[in-house]
Amino acid sequence: MARMFIGHYAVGLAAKKFAPRTSLGVLIAAPILLDLLWPIFLLLGWEHVSIEPNRNPFLRLAFDSYPISHGLIAVVGWATLFASLYFAFARYVPGTIVIWIGVVSHWLLDYVVHRPDLPLYAGSRQFGLGLWNHRGLVIAIELAMFVIAIWIYLRQTKAKDGIGKYLFWGFIVFLLAVYALAVFGPAPPTVNKLAIGTLLTWLLIPWAWWFDGHREAVSV
Repeated sequence: MARMFIGHYAVGLAAKKFAPRTSLGVLIAAPILLDLLWPIFLLLGWEHVSIEPNRNPFLRLAFDSYPISHGLIAVVGWATLFASLYFAFARYVPGTIVIWIGVVSHWLLDYVVHRPDLPLYAGSRQFGLGLWNHRGLVIAIELAMFVIAIWIYLRQTKAKDGIGKYLFWGFIVFLLAVYALAVFGPAPPTVNKLAIGTLLTWLLIPWAWWFDGHREAVSV
């Protein structure tokens, strides 16, 4: 299985520059929110994906129907809901704006790489520029985004202790390892196993929240 992956995490890391008071756990959750919801809808049978053999790992999944998690109108709704809930608790306008943009950024990045399979709503015309057809280019772009985002995050924060330092770098190494497995490993054997494996990404939110809480803003 391979999808736009670390590119979404790059958005969350870089967002710290624009909302320094917002936990990285929340900033990461925003751009990956659609992929946190998607496996739930797969397991419920509300959305559908097929696994197809392909030498290009980015083209192994055929997204047959996912208007609830990835339809643009629904995405705007999810973004507004998430941002509104955050504002209700935090009352922090920069964080609220960044969260809304982060959720919507997922659809925009997917639009660049996906084949035409992204809907506006159920039954609508589907969109996608198909950059996934160029495997090497996609990998290069995602890795570049990720490296730049790490640099931005490290310019905004510094570790207060070992948790802030080592759990951060462990997070980075883990994401790169999962990305390498997705790009160079085998396709998922079944849709259910794909969904369950994707559900585990929920655990990355408290991980990011934990180490970010052990880092502090860098004085400029």
